[in-house]
Amino acid sequence: MASAVPTIDLNNGVQIPQLGFGTYQVPPEKTADVVTTALEVGYRHIDTAEMYGNEKGVGEAVARSGIDRAEIFVTSKLNNGFHRRDDALRAFDRTLSDLGSDYLDLFLIHWPLPGIDVDFVETWKAMEEMYASGRVKAIGVSNFTEHHLGRLFAETEIKPAVNQIEVHPFLAQDDLRAFNGEHEIVTEAWSPIAQGKVLDDPAVVAIAERLGRTPAQVVLRWHIERGDVVFPKSSSRERMAENFALFDFELERGDLAMLTGLDRGERTGPDPDTFNYIPG
Repeated sequence: MASAVPTIDLNNGVQIPQLGFGTYQVPPEKTADVVTTALEVGYRHIDTAEMYGNEKGVGEAVARSGIDRAEIFVTSKLNNGFHRRDDALRAFDRTLSDLGSDYLDLFLIHWPLPGIDVDFVETWKAMEEMYASGRVKAIGVSNFTEHHLGRLFAETEIKPAVNQIEVHPFLAQDDLRAFNGEHEIVTEAWSPIAQGKVLDDPAVVAIAERLGRTPAQVVLRWHIERGDVVFPKSSSRERMAENFALFDFELERGDLAMLTGLDRGERTGPDPDTFNYIPG
């Protein structure tokens, strides 16, 4: 079943499954069971973060699944309080320890944090050290805009493999996605259904009814056909399976245009140019 998910080549040759399972806001005490269910459904790409507090649960689920670790693509993200070089390196060690793994498939800077006194360029250079160690297969960023990426291009050696940003029909992000593509950076879409807000839109509902699909499947398929990596989240096995069933239908060109045309610049999360939250 997992083989039905296509992969995308990152700029260093690593292959990432285009559909994954997100663990944002999955309670730590429930994470192992929820991720176990996702793996049973067929997901082979799990997205977590230090900030989520549930890396141990992800690691437990992977370990008890009986699936070869090499078959599961695991992503995590550096927490906002660890942007200094030494802090970042120690945080990465903790992530590996919590996941119970000696390597990570993808590690991201979670936020650029423009207002703090540690520049993300220093953080990225620490990420380059992690990559050079061979303990992470690819490194990338999350919530970076064109000007953040431009600084990395100018001041560091390794180009990010991924930029994980908020994308959904109400925030299509076409310009940033195009910029990522021009620089061989894969776009990952978080909040892919805008926390459910897009599912009641008449255009989404009409397409879903015509295709005999759910609104969520239609929106997730829109992401897939645009070439982004997407990782919906659910605690329900039925919904997990529904979100996984995206590869036996296609949207028409007019459907894609209609969904992209819903863009109204509406975020469900913070603006990367002003967000400076550091967990206490």
